[in-house]
Amino acid sequence: MKLAELGRSALVEIRAHKTRSAMTSLSLSIGIAAMLFTFSQTADMLRRYEQAVLLAGPGRIEVTKKQSYVSKGLSLGLTYDDALELRRQYPDLHMVSPMITSWGTRMRLDSFKNDGIRARGITPEWAKRDWVYTLRGRMINERDLSDAARVCVFIETGGWIKKPYWARYWPEQALTKHISRRDPLGRRILLGDHIFTVVGVIKEPPRDKDPRWFGRSWGGQGVALVPATSYQRFLTPSYQKNPEVIESISVDTGDAANAAAYIRRIKVLLKARHRGEEDFEVKDYREIMQSALAQMKEFVISILIIGIVAILASGIGIMNVTLATIFSRVREIGIRRALGATRSDIVWQFVSEAMMLGVIGGIGGTGLGVLGIWYLAPKQERMLEISLIHVAGALFIALGTGFLFALYPAWKASRFDPVEALHYE
Repeated sequence: MKLAELGRSALVEIRAHKTRSAMTSLSLSIGIAAMLFTFSQTADMLRRYEQAVLLAGPGRIEVTKKQSYVSKGLSLGLTYDDALELRRQYPDLHMVSPMITSWGTRMRLDSFKNDGIRARGITPEWAKRDWVYTLRGRMINERDLSDAARVCVFIETGGWIKKPYWARYWPEQALTKHISRRDPLGRRILLGDHIFTVVGVIKEPPRDKDPRWFGRSWGGQGVALVPATSYQRFLTPSYQKNPEVIESISVDTGDAANAAAYIRRIKVLLKARHRGEEDFEVKDYREIMQSALAQMKEFVISILIIGIVAILASGIGIMNVTLATIFSRVREIGIRRALGATRSDIVWQFVSEAMMLGVIGGIGGTGLGVLGIWYLAPKQERMLEISLIHVAGALFIALGTGFLFALYPAWKASRFDPVEALHYE
């Protein structure tokens, strides 16, 4: 049979049984929509992972204090001097960025008063990676660090382009709210018990367009960056006995290929400096991101399972519909065989009808999936992507479902004996 004739015959049969065809296509549509949603989520995860790796650095390593570690009294812990020694021992490293944060620092700026500001001690190398900001004024420089200058840079949050419903219950960050109305550049502020000068303001991108997975200034009342040496001298909390202790050191080797070698070297160096105490953790940043990626994959897999179940259910429905159609048209099959139709003609007659149902379900499911993604994308932090490849893949799955699940019934129909079929009641 010609392709056009097969298509016309399939449409005639579908129109003759509208309700049955619609119910079969509906279940397939649900499965295809779920599959399309899964494709979109997976593509977005891979895109965001690649962007995050580029921002963080290809050979990014994180050195942090080991949680719940009981010290033997030999080590001072992770210190600023550890970072300086790493820089001295390995000058070819692209970045060695120590950081220490106080979560409840008092700040006064004119009428603005807040005791929940995060003062964060950094070095100029902090800006070498994860830079997604727009800068007004200047950043902290080497002279600020060597002089322990009392200067600071504010981080202004970027808000949202399309604010999701859940974010409406989170108040705007107090510091961002204040500095968005009054320019703080060049102003003197009280930070802790000391006067600092605001030399810069860096603004984050909108949260729903921020390519980072970590490091956002979400939560708290605001963030003020200061030179690490200034933090040690002026802002170290009273409960911290040693002002040299820091919370982390971010290292970037500049090349993912030598990250593992540097992890071993850093461990050996720090263990020697800490007198044999391994009170620190050295992790490949990609492993940290892959752990977060694994959690996102669990969500995607759950949607994928729903789609597979719906597609299998629709496939079984297509098989049942095809079998019912065949046994209601046995005499027609006998007449066609008697007039010279081959077994392959019979197979393609019924397979084409099932594939047509698959196409209809696929188109419906694609439309449903695209609408769902278009509706959900602005409401989720993980922005979704949709492409023609995803649409083509979804339609191919729908077409393949109709083809595979109709093969057996169509083969059964082609095996009917023409004489017996003509006498079938």
